[in-house]
Amino acid sequence: MLIPELLAPVGSPQALDAALAEGADAVYLGLKTFNARLRSANFTYAQCEAALKILHRRGRKIYLTLNTVFEQREADQVYQLLKYLSSIGPDALIVQDLGILAMVRDYFPQLKIHASTQMNIASARGANILSKYGVSRVVLARELSLTAIQSIRSSVTVELECFVHGALCMSVSGLCLFSSYLGGKSANRGLCTQACRRRYQQGNRAGYYFSPFDLQLLAHIPALAESGINAVKIEGRMKSADYVGAVVRAYRLVLDSLDRGVEAVSAALQKAQGILHYDFARHKTTHFFESKPAALLEPAQSGATGIPLGTLSAVREGQNGRQGLLSAAVCALNKGDSIRLHRANDSERQSHKIRFAVMDKGKWWVSIPEGFGVGDYVYLIQTKATGTRYEPVLPKNLRAYRKVPGIDKAPVISLAKQAKKHSLPHGLYAAVSHISDLYVLQSIRPVKVMLSLTENTVRLLCAESAKTLPFKPAELILVLDPYFSQEQEPLLASSIQALLEKGYTCFVLNNLGQFSYFRGSSALLIGGPYLYTFNRFALSFVQRLGLSYTITPFENNRQNVERTVEQAGRSSVFITVFAYPALFRMGHRLDYDFTDFADSRGQTFKLVSSESSLVLPQQPFSLVDKIPFLKEAGFTRFIIDLTGEPIKKLTYKTIMHAALNAVPLPGISRFNWKDGFYRQTCEDHVEVHVEV
Repeated sequence: MLIPELLAPVGSPQALDAALAEGADAVYLGLKTFNARLRSANFTYAQCEAALKILHRRGRKIYLTLNTVFEQREADQVYQLLKYLSSIGPDALIVQDLGILAMVRDYFPQLKIHASTQMNIASARGANILSKYGVSRVVLARELSLTAIQSIRSSVTVELECFVHGALCMSVSGLCLFSSYLGGKSANRGLCTQACRRRYQQGNRAGYYFSPFDLQLLAHIPALAESGINAVKIEGRMKSADYVGAVVRAYRLVLDSLDRGVEAVSAALQKAQGILHYDFARHKTTHFFESKPAALLEPAQSGATGIPLGTLSAVREGQNGRQGLLSAAVCALNKGDSIRLHRANDSERQSHKIRFAVMDKGKWWVSIPEGFGVGDYVYLIQTKATGTRYEPVLPKNLRAYRKVPGIDKAPVISLAKQAKKHSLPHGLYAAVSHISDLYVLQSIRPVKVMLSLTENTVRLLCAESAKTLPFKPAELILVLDPYFSQEQEPLLASSIQALLEKGYTCFVLNNLGQFSYFRGSSALLIGGPYLYTFNRFALSFVQRLGLSYTITPFENNRQNVERTVEQAGRSSVFITVFAYPALFRMGHRLDYDFTDFADSRGQTFKLVSSESSLVLPQQPFSLVDKIPFLKEAGFTRFIIDLTGEPIKKLTYKTIMHAALNAVPLPGISRFNWKDGFYRQTCEDHVEVHVEV
């Protein structure tokens, strides 16, 4: 049996100490830029270089996270960083952006690449295409069952890694736009504000409707090892060193027992579960790992990390400052313990180290920060007694580690020219989700219709009655869903073949696993917004895969689109000028008894559930009044995206008239189009450096 590598998260030097002391085979960490946990402490260049040399001497591995997307103006910075990393020799880079993958493959082939879970690879087809282009390991999406993992393992030779413990996203891996929509702090840029964890109002009720439990697959480690998985991964680069140490210790116990028989495994599991009992994290779930999906949500509870201590039932001013009376406490509290307070309306959260703690009539009075009062929630997030002092890995003096990125310019690359034989008409395209929407679109016919490919639409398009539809196969472009799992593969394979035979020859692809279905066919392929072509290197990569056109990502901005695509190539780029973009995209149906809900700021959203579930904003994104300016810049194809709910004729006609006449619509959002991504600068510690 292959004993999987145990891979631990280290968001700080202290977490690195804990991970190594407790037996991690490898760690993953980020520098100050281009990693998906920019809010963690992360590592300076000197710390990274020192850690690499020290861990390699100890026979351990380090993987560097470059698992965010980059804009074209950052291409030089990315190239400089990759050149620096190639000089210090990490064991692999964990990558999301296809542009980084392309840059490494073409200019730094000595660097190994692991495909981040943010790439949303949930199928053997996706893993195999990445393997073909130089990826040595794929970190699978977190929505997979053991059966699916086993099926993928039997169909690929590339190494496979999966998450086994830690926080989950409500959205499918890599497909969340919520934080970005609310203020440009994109999850794809490492600045997620965890909108899923917030409290939402639904009528007279309120709850944490989208705050998932934490993943824990401790008991399933033997099954994963038996399946041939190469590495098991712990999430938690935002967590404390104590948390990292405890979780690594628990999983190390189980992994070390695997070759000692059933009784040893059982004993190790029992001991490991005891270690994790008070890990100050959320309730646990096995997610979709078992044959029957496990409970994932409890709207009545906030889903916050920590042990719930109830609410503040009273507040007073004392000699030791402001104090609060806890409505519940499951353990003794002491000076030096850490708690986190949440306002009852979830508008603020703050951590606090207890300066005063005393029990009175069975209830605890503890010190609290200013601004919190009766009804606010309290969680114990760390006790002073749990603090373990680990031997530091990094030396205090880092002057020997002096390498930093240089000032090199990224290579200039040219994009492929659009093939004339695949020419699509200029003008307005309409995207919809339902066959019934096609009849609405007759009122103002778009150039072509982009129709979501679902089990229902496939069945209707392949039926004999499809001949009476108001749009012929040549007028329809079929859009594949960005979440593509191993379980869906057989059905999708047969569906695409049947559709090709029916004369449907134009498709939008949103997942790398979908490309292989069209190998050898003459179908016209369009890259969807979820391929995240934010830079010329990513755009060039997907063109090599056979795309004739691309749809720019929803999060993109005008300046970046124009930097990425030179004037001559802009006619091959679709720009979405109206949409209710999917903020959460869930791979399962979420059965709540409501559709509309709002956050504490009064922003409203809609839950749409069919074969899967989407959360859409009530306020649409619109650029319809900017179409003349976009045409002047050389863009000629535009999408009115009405996917989600069935559309109404009056709504559709209003939007189309506005687009045809460049009239601004009321009550809309520009998303990131004008201001771009929120930009956070991260400065390294001041050190003496020598350029690479």
